[in-house]
Amino acid sequence: MGIIDAVRQVLGISAEADATREADPDDLFGMSTAYVTMEASLGYEPIGEAALCFSGVDSTDFRETERQVERILEAGEIETGTSARFVDDAKGYSWVVLADEEFEDLVTSVHFAADTFVEEGFGSRLLAALFAFERDDRIAYWIYSFRRGTFYPFVPTGGHDRDSSAEFKLESVLDGELEIEGEKEYWYPLWPEGGNRPWS
Repeated sequence: MGIIDAVRQVLGISAEADATREADPDDLFGMSTAYVTMEASLGYEPIGEAALCFSGVDSTDFRETERQVERILEAGEIETGTSARFVDDAKGYSWVVLADEEFEDLVTSVHFAADTFVEEGFGSRLLAALFAFERDDRIAYWIYSFRRGTFYPFVPTGGHDRDSSAEFKLESVLDGELEIEGEKEYWYPLWPEGGNRPWS
């Protein structure tokens, strides 16, 4: 199984069929309090980056929805200073990449983008939202799977290795504060490919 097939299996069609609860962009607001716990209890600090991953579709309506998301985020940048850019990765997925030193503005912007896709009938194209943190020069992510309606931690260590003990620690501390994915096989690693972020 190739990496794209694996993504589709875990974050895509089969995960949708196995969903334990309906995904809701409002779940993302759980990060507004979780990041405080990340700092106070675990020493992880937000690095000022978040991203929304989605799978595009070749249709006029979808392209118009993308433009609508872009316009919303451009208007938000004037108000909050949250910058946004659209990128495509080597695996064929699209990303809205957001940057802001104010973590709550990042959460709000990711929510606006995701909610717009849902309202325009393209919620099924949403794959994941990522929030990045750092401790001791190591990046950790909280990933929200739209196909499962749950969060899970991901701590890459370089190459295609991950720090499972750090992930389990994150799970134990944030369980109850976030809706955490209980089935570990759905803790899919979104490896950086050719860059230092999964969307690179």
